[in-house]
Amino acid sequence: MNERALPATHDTDAVVAQALAWLAAGRKVALATVSRTWGSSPRPAGSKLAVSDAAEFVGSVSGGCIEGAVIQEALEVMASGGSRVLSFGVSDETAWEVGLACGGKIEVLVEAVVPDPDTRGGVARAVLDELLAARRARRQVVLATPLAAGVHRLLPVANGQGAAAGPPGGGAGDAVSAAAAEVARSDRAEVIETAGGAVLLEPHLAPLRLIIVGAVHVAQPLAEMAGLAGFAVTIVDPRRAFATAARFPGQALVVDWPDAAVTQLAPDARTAVVTLTHDPKLDDPALVAALSSPAFYVGCLGSVKTHAARRTRLGERGIAAAALDRLHGPIGLRIGARTPAEIAVSILGEIVAALRGATGAPGAAGAT
Repeated sequence: MNERALPATHDTDAVVAQALAWLAAGRKVALATVSRTWGSSPRPAGSKLAVSDAAEFVGSVSGGCIEGAVIQEALEVMASGGSRVLSFGVSDETAWEVGLACGGKIEVLVEAVVPDPDTRGGVARAVLDELLAARRARRQVVLATPLAAGVHRLLPVANGQGAAAGPPGGGAGDAVSAAAAEVARSDRAEVIETAGGAVLLEPHLAPLRLIIVGAVHVAQPLAEMAGLAGFAVTIVDPRRAFATAARFPGQALVVDWPDAAVTQLAPDARTAVVTLTHDPKLDDPALVAALSSPAFYVGCLGSVKTHAARRTRLGERGIAAAALDRLHGPIGLRIGARTPAEIAVSILGEIVAALRGATGAPGAAGAT
């Protein structure tokens, strides 16, 4: 087998879009998805790899440990149709051969991508079309995939952390919907057992966003790093000399007053907002707008003294104490950051900790 990797990506949209593009071009395609993990594993459940009949592939199910074996199985599946479940672990005789020596175990579902629904297994093109459209429209869904055979279904999610509706049919509908609501709340794929067999539930929530107020030096590495971490970044600054494509190549720029821009961007529960200007005329109005939104993270650059004064000002503007307690400041994890790039690392680390519900040492970036 002479497999060839396309430009590296772990992005679900890119993987699904490439699978659909291959299918539209008349190619045979298979999709591999990590369904379960035990112990230490390189990639979480829900990670995807698409493979063409020319052994081209995009995405990752293990960061390179088992890709070769999965691609070989994918070629066999697309030739025969249907699907199969693969297991890799250190207890297997092939574990060291495929490189999975991290001490864990991975289960991977490999499915043919088929033009029409097929109860023998395989994922229908229409399901992937709908999944990609939902993700691009920030419409949140849970994908229900039978691990043995059966039809895939997309269950709508009522809100970012709420219940899923639209049971996949049959007597297990309520149980599947309840479990789908839980995976949506936890943002973590899970396999559940139903009367009809095991079903993989994958949450596909709204893509993450980061709104950066202040096109300053720290914003440059932060925007780049956040993009690599999967955030769609928007940089807001009314100062045209700061918010330029030359300083922020490829980034979305909004040249407007921060309060109007943040309100227009409408932060939701999958959005983080940070202010970096050090100027109360710019930061404070943006913080008022952000703290009145469901944004999962709101942070501002500055020292302990600066932050105390900021809280006083925001309180005088009518922001309640409970809302002020949501405000991260001084921004960033306490890692001794000094350079703009190091400060960006500390800020992004704190954002990810807030997203994943982790605890960390708060506040030391930009202590000026």
